[in-house]
Amino acid sequence: MRTAIYPGSFDPPTCGHLDIIERASRLCDELIIGVLKNSAKTPLFSTDERVNMLKVITSDLDNVRVMSFEGLTVDFAKQNGANIIVRGLRALTDFDYELQLSQINKNLCEDIETIFLTTNLKYSFLSSSTVKEVASYSADISGLVPPYVQDLVEKKIKERSDS
Repeated sequence: MRTAIYPGSFDPPTCGHLDIIERASRLCDELIIGVLKNSAKTPLFSTDERVNMLKVITSDLDNVRVMSFEGLTVDFAKQNGANIIVRGLRALTDFDYELQLSQINKNLCEDIETIFLTTNLKYSFLSSSTVKEVASYSADISGLVPPYVQDLVEKKIKERSDS
């Protein structure tokens, strides 16, 4: 069985993330989306909220599971029997960072391969940070995130601005 993981913070999950998830799910028997708990960052959404969002927007993909994790990606992969790490590339600037990350992961565990999927061109500018910034100015984020996520982002931004 070919198991892959797609790790990230997904704060919030974007249409670009969903595109990578859908494409990666066709390349393996099981795709585990790993939502990173990163205590060094202050996310817009809690880890549980991000896991739940991803479960909802991937509910039509039978071979996709969503879990949270802490620590090293390679340890998460090993714990779940995954031998593939999926990473998305938007631009050349992503490549340098992702190449270094894949090399350190390979150094930590030779049995795990990293595969890179280039983003769909229509999402090449898109990041979770961009979505949060645009939403903070009450601008339209439809088309940047799935509709379910859009409602949650707009609600969360409004709650933060009201407090």
